[in-house]
Amino acid sequence: MKFAMYGSGAAGSVFASYLRKGGADIILIDRYEEHMRKVREEGMTFTIHLQEEGEYKDITEVLQGFRTYTTASEAFEKEGKVDVIIYMTKATQLSSAIQDSMPVIGENTVAVSLINGLGNDDNLMKVFPKERCVIGSGVLGTALAGPAHCVSTPAGGVQMNFGAIKRSPLTDAACETMLKCFREGTCDAYWRADDIYTYVWKKIIVNSTVNAVCAVLRLKISEVEADPNGRELFRNVIREACAVATAKGTPLDANDFIEHEHKDIVTNIGDYYPSMCQDMLFNHRQTEIDVLNGKIAEYGKELGIPCPTCDVIAQIVRTIQGNYDKQYIN
Repeated sequence: MKFAMYGSGAAGSVFASYLRKGGADIILIDRYEEHMRKVREEGMTFTIHLQEEGEYKDITEVLQGFRTYTTASEAFEKEGKVDVIIYMTKATQLSSAIQDSMPVIGENTVAVSLINGLGNDDNLMKVFPKERCVIGSGVLGTALAGPAHCVSTPAGGVQMNFGAIKRSPLTDAACETMLKCFREGTCDAYWRADDIYTYVWKKIIVNSTVNAVCAVLRLKISEVEADPNGRELFRNVIREACAVATAKGTPLDANDFIEHEHKDIVTNIGDYYPSMCQDMLFNHRQTEIDVLNGKIAEYGKELGIPCPTCDVIAQIVRTIQGNYDKQYIN
């Protein structure tokens, strides 16, 4: 089974590395030309940043065998159609990514979104039948240290969840192979065959909490949690998001989420600037706020559920990312 990773930045490179480490036949497609060239010529340096007994330890290896391309048209010329395409662009880029990827899409290609955020399933189903769509997300930190060097920072426990929007022989075969390769590549992955939406919502809530709040406050996860006001911001986002998820058909209890999922994140990757924080503080990029807190607030308005914390945080992030060039620098 031939895989394509469309969008091979930090998260895409990490997910592809776990798959390749587990034996997957996988090509990478990304516009970052230097990254693609160096991976093709030298391999992918893959670092897993593990926490053991309160201390971090790096495990690094160089993975060979990736074929890399900067466009899907270029990939098609050498590879033809693929069996599974995994999209790992920004959520706001998914619709255009699907169109750009069409040269490698066949009539039986399974489309997978492992992208954070709400609405990715809708974007897939605009083009692909439900029986060929898989959604999910990773529960781990990712970074691109430089061209051809990606870093994974796993949280404790589950690292990856995925499952079909509607099961079929095609999605079952794709999910079975993904599960095998992820696990043999040391990623603690789970095929949620019957209830993927619970896990998708949980990841969205994690990201809407730590990503957005840390980005606004310019602090690491543990630093926010240590401050009483920051801790309450975390909890307010969780309460609002769980209320919206429940109203949308995925029942989630906010107190249980705080006690388990949120606690695990703080314990295992507390010393970490989440991806949105990196985008805003270091790289001055546009963020995924519109498909995280912004989308929760939007759903809340539609459903009559007040989401003041998500709404205000989304407005703050949009204002900051719209004015990077005007911000005060000490």
